[in-house]
Amino acid sequence: MKPNSKVLIIAGSDSSGGAGIQADIKTVTALGSYAMTAITAITSQNTTGVKSIVSIPPKEISNQILYTAKDIMPDAIKIGMLHSTKVIETVVKSLKTIKVNKIILDPVMVAKGGTKLIDDKAIKLLKNQLIKRVDLITPNIPEAEILTNTKIISKEDMIFAAYKLIEIGANNVLIKGGHLNSKAVQDIFVSKSDIKIFNSKRYSTKNTHGTGCTLSSAITTFFSCGKPIKKSCELGIKYVNSGIKTNPKYGKGHGPINHLNTINIERRFK
Repeated sequence: MKPNSKVLIIAGSDSSGGAGIQADIKTVTALGSYAMTAITAITSQNTTGVKSIVSIPPKEISNQILYTAKDIMPDAIKIGMLHSTKVIETVVKSLKTIKVNKIILDPVMVAKGGTKLIDDKAIKLLKNQLIKRVDLITPNIPEAEILTNTKIISKEDMIFAAYKLIEIGANNVLIKGGHLNSKAVQDIFVSKSDIKIFNSKRYSTKNTHGTGCTLSSAITTFFSCGKPIKKSCELGIKYVNSGIKTNPKYGKGHGPINHLNTINIERRFK
């Protein structure tokens, strides 16, 4: 099987494999495309929480992006964990250099266990410089609250926050509704001219580690293959829901989802 497209992932590493770069690579691969990476930070973590975070020097992040793209130009870019102002400035400068048109931003700010992964100055810079440069931003509810300085307790609040992000400069917004206390999960897509609510079944499981990373990478993969941005969101949500439903039940805390849910092994390897 030949890959359908090439995706560059700019994000942090998760040693437990459920989120971050590891989840991104699995997702892009499982959906039939070719994954490349620029690692922004190394985390030591497992399903119960984050033990430590080590930053990669901004110059090396830039080297990874530019040197990779110089040889294999990506069709799309997914951006995840950017933990400091210098890292954000470096990524913005690198994006200007390589000039890739399709970019998805997952504004990773808080780990599943509650650990804050980004400082306030970096959040301000993200809003002022990066949001307007990407095609889609995919915050969850806590991240949308931080970015818009609003409280979200309902579907209407999600739509209001999405429009505030559009006012800031976002082109398209997908606010993930998993944190709301509701029977179904509602993810809401908002553009300057459209609103679409994606309704999904809520599965009774604690194994949802890496769903945000996985969703943004899935959306990026579909988008890189030529699907429209709203359709890419729909297909990405379906992929993540299937991964949650068939999760392997690993770990003592918030376990990973099943990134291999799209793959059928049709032959034996001996």
